[in-house]
Amino acid sequence: MRELKSPAFIATAIIGLIVILLAPHVLELNTVFNLTVYAIMAILALSLGLVWGMGGILSFGQTAFFGLGGYVYAVAALNFGDSTPALLVAIVIPIIFAAIVGYFAFFGRVSDVYFGVISLTMSLILFNLINSTSGSGYRIGNAPLGGYNGIPSVPPLNLPFDPANALDFEGMFLAAALILLAVYLGLRVFMKSSFGRIAVSVRENELRAELLGYDVRLYKLGTFCIGAGIAGLAGALYASWGSFIGPSAFSLSFAAQTIIWVLLGGLGTLIGPIIGCFIVQFVTMWLGETKFINPNIALGLLFLVSVMVLPKGLAPVAQRVVSTLQRRGTAS
Repeated sequence: MRELKSPAFIATAIIGLIVILLAPHVLELNTVFNLTVYAIMAILALSLGLVWGMGGILSFGQTAFFGLGGYVYAVAALNFGDSTPALLVAIVIPIIFAAIVGYFAFFGRVSDVYFGVISLTMSLILFNLINSTSGSGYRIGNAPLGGYNGIPSVPPLNLPFDPANALDFEGMFLAAALILLAVYLGLRVFMKSSFGRIAVSVRENELRAELLGYDVRLYKLGTFCIGAGIAGLAGALYASWGSFIGPSAFSLSFAAQTIIWVLLGGLGTLIGPIIGCFIVQFVTMWLGETKFINPNIALGLLFLVSVMVLPKGLAPVAQRVVSTLQRRGTAS
């Protein structure tokens, strides 16, 4: 495809690879450890950026697929003893779940606002469902669900089909960062495909797309399922990174935080959610260490400022500034 041959795409891939491969050698271990979870959360942010920003689907409960992917990975890894099939299952199950929910919602012509409520309700249902599974009787094979205590001792990622070689901190960082880069580049290619362009046209004007002969329900369902698979992948990586997954993955506060990432970085862009996620994660960690202000209050203020001062987000503003400077440089 044309996007794969574009200089900007090639430069992004090369620079991204160089930065990722050099980071473990120039940064402290604690920094690498934190960057790993930043990268994982950025994958989740990209899933919402695709579904909401590109597809126009108000999936405010995108974290439901994140938590589902984390739990599926934990259960599968504890039973299989190998992270490779567990990772695949953690992607497939959220896609199937999204296909079922999306089918009834999109083919039932549920409006965007009501779908946003439905997506949040999914998170609440899963949150309460998982919380009610405490006790020794609630287990799937070798994996106890743990209720509000979550599932501890989740197996880490290992080399493909080689459980004896588990990834260390550096290996986990490389895996998460490379997957983030692959997802970002893959979505760039996807958005330049015919499916991606039609999905954007559906977001811009659903009626016009229908009049042109496109079944907008299928395109919305496809976009929604792809976003769910990406979110499930992020959840699996998170569970393996922290060796734990709990009901907080389905909480409303986490869902709200994901929305802030996308809005701050720039809705309708792919790089924006990554930028927003890294900034919010860093600020939250810094405030947690300094105890200057409650991180939740800071996130609320950050959300208000981003909406009122930067309604389009940081990425579009930065792109506009760069374009203006380039025009002035050309003119001079």
